[in-house]
Amino acid sequence: MTARFNAIGLVVSDMAASVTFYRRLGLAFPAGSEEQPHAEAELPGGLRMLLDTEETVRSFHTGWRPPTGGGRSSLAFRCDGPEEVDTLYEELVGAGYHGELTPWDAFWGQRYAVVNDPDGNGVDLFAPLPASQ
Repeated sequence: MTARFNAIGLVVSDMAASVTFYRRLGLAFPAGSEEQPHAEAELPGGLRMLLDTEETVRSFHTGWRPPTGGGRSSLAFRCDGPEEVDTLYEELVGAGYHGELTPWDAFWGQRYAVVNDPDGNGVDLFAPLPASQ
């Protein structure tokens, strides 16, 4: 028997806010997901993004508490080009999401930015820089 990576799961405090945020990044959550305690979106390559409310998690893990302090994980979304990193960053920040790191040309060869989702998880936006830079 071999375990296979199949899904990324996040615990969310506000399902509607999280579904709205991730739809802005192109994830296709089914209609009505905003009102559900659990929501799933299929990702390229057969993976899934799972969202569960805090109440859902507590229903089967009664001792669960939201983490405190800084995050140690992030989700990364590849954009079509450096300009899209800037455009998407501005769109998300303009919609009220926290911009953690403004777009910049990273030394590792990417246009790179970070926006926080409604629960404070870092969401990286990146695109390769042209080879001439």
